[in-house]
Amino acid sequence: MNPPTDSRTGHPDSSDGSNLSDLSDRAAVPSRSNPADPFVAECIAALGASNVLITATDMASYLTDWRKRYIGQARAVLRPGSTEEVAEAVRIAARHDVALVPQGGNTGLSGGATPDESGTQAVLSLGRLRAVRSIDPANNTITVEAGCILAEVQDAARAAGRLFPLSLAAEGSCTIGGNLATNAGGTAVLCYGTTRELCLGLEVVTPAGEIWNGLRGLRKDNTGYDLRDLFIGAEGTLGVITAAVMKLYPQPAAQVTALAAVSSPHAALKLLELAQGAAGPLLTGFELMSDFCLELVRRHFPQMRYPFAQRYPQVVLLELSDNESEAHARGLFEGMMETAFDDGLVLDAVVAESLTASRAFWDLREHIPLAQAEEGLNIKHDIAVPISRIGHFIDYTDALIAAAAPGARMVVFGHLGDGNLHYNVQTPEGGDARAFLNRYQEQLNRLVYDSVVAHHGSISAEHGLGRLKIEDNARTKSAVELGLMRTLKQALDPHGRMNPGKVIGGVR
Repeated sequence: MNPPTDSRTGHPDSSDGSNLSDLSDRAAVPSRSNPADPFVAECIAALGASNVLITATDMASYLTDWRKRYIGQARAVLRPGSTEEVAEAVRIAARHDVALVPQGGNTGLSGGATPDESGTQAVLSLGRLRAVRSIDPANNTITVEAGCILAEVQDAARAAGRLFPLSLAAEGSCTIGGNLATNAGGTAVLCYGTTRELCLGLEVVTPAGEIWNGLRGLRKDNTGYDLRDLFIGAEGTLGVITAAVMKLYPQPAAQVTALAAVSSPHAALKLLELAQGAAGPLLTGFELMSDFCLELVRRHFPQMRYPFAQRYPQVVLLELSDNESEAHARGLFEGMMETAFDDGLVLDAVVAESLTASRAFWDLREHIPLAQAEEGLNIKHDIAVPISRIGHFIDYTDALIAAAAPGARMVVFGHLGDGNLHYNVQTPEGGDARAFLNRYQEQLNRLVYDSVVAHHGSISAEHGLGRLKIEDNARTKSAVELGLMRTLKQALDPHGRMNPGKVIGGVR
C-alpha cells in the first residue's frame, strides 16, 4: 500500500481481525443478476439504466470491503440520485422482497457495507447524493446529503469561515452518511465529540419507503423520543440516512502541534490531566504512540523524520486550537510543558514551528497503520475503555498476550484523550505470520475482548460492528441490551430487509 500524500488520501486506521491483503487479487464472484429480472427492470424504470449496475465488472468495487475481508454478490447495485429516488428504490425492494445493503464511500472496516454471498441482496449506493444543501453561519450548521465526501464538507465549511471538526484518515473518500451510520470518531473527539454529537438532525428513508424529514438545526428539541439517535450508529439496519444537519464551529485563529516523549501510558494519562486543566477546550488532539509503532514507521517509511535524538517508550501528539492568537497558544503550551517537565511527566518535547512541521507530526501518527500493513499480517482491535483505566488495561492485557503468544509484538496507538485504542498484535519477528494467525487469532481476540469487558469498555470504539463483531458483541453484551436492540429492529424493520446480517445478526 502506498502512503498517502496528505490526510485526504489516507486510509482507515485499523480494525479487528487479520489484515487479509492477500485477497486483493481475488475477482468478485460473478453476479446472478439478470436484466430480465422484474426487480431489476423496475429499478431501471425508476432510476435509469446507467444507475442500475448488474454485471460483475460494474459491480465489483461495490462488493468488496476496504480490507478485502468480505467479498459478496449482489442482485444489483442501485445508485439513486435523490432522496425521492432512494425512497422509490426502497419501495421497489419491498414489493419484490429484496434486502438492501446501504453503502457510502465503502471505507468501512467491519464489513458493514458489503452484501453477503447469496446474490439475493442489492447494494444501495448513496454516492450520487452529493449536494451541500445549505450553510447557515449564524446558526453554525451545514446541511449536506449522505454521499458528500467528508473532505468536501470540511471545505464547504471552511469557505464559509467555519470549521467542521470531524477528521479521520479516510476523509478523502468516506462519506458523511457512512460517518453517521457508524458514528465515526477520528482525531478531534476529545474536544468536539463523535459524529453523533456533531449531528443536529437527519433525513431518513424508512424500511417502508417513507421519508422522515428531521432536518431541524435545533440544539434543543424536547418533543418526544430522539429518533435521530436511533439511526446514527445503526449501520443502515433501521433505515437509510439521506441527509443531515451538522454542527459548525468558528475557525481557530491558530493551532499549535507538539510531540512529547513520556515513560509510559500512565505518565501520558497524567500529562493529559495536566493539559486539560491548563488548556481546557483548547486541547483538541491527544494521541498516544508506542515506540514500536514509530519504529515500524521508521522501518517502512525512512523518508519520514523522527523528531527526537533518541527513542522513548511512548510519544504523545498534542494539538491546541486557539481562537485568540498563535502567541497565546504557544505561551499556554510552553507553560504547560514547563510544569510537565518540573513534575517529571515529560522526558522530551518538540513544538512544530510551521504548518509543514505540524503536518509531519500528524503524518507520523497516520502512517502507523500503513507501516503495520507493510510489516505483514496482524490482529487488530478497535476498543475503548474508560480513560482512567487505559494504563492498567495496557499493562494487564500486554502481559496476558505475552504469556499466551510468546514473541508477539504489540502495536498500540490511538486517541488517548477519548479512551479509544487501536490495540493490535503483530506476529513475531521473522515468524510465519499466516501460521501465527491460524493458531492464535481466535484466542487473542477473546482474550482482548474479555479484558475490555473486565475494564468496563467496548469492543468497538469507532468502526462499528458490521459482520465482523456480531458474535463477540452477542457474547459480551447483556441479554437485556441485546433484547432491546432486537425489539427496535423488529419494530422498525419487521421484514428484515435493511442490511440483514449486520450489527445484531439475522440473515435472510
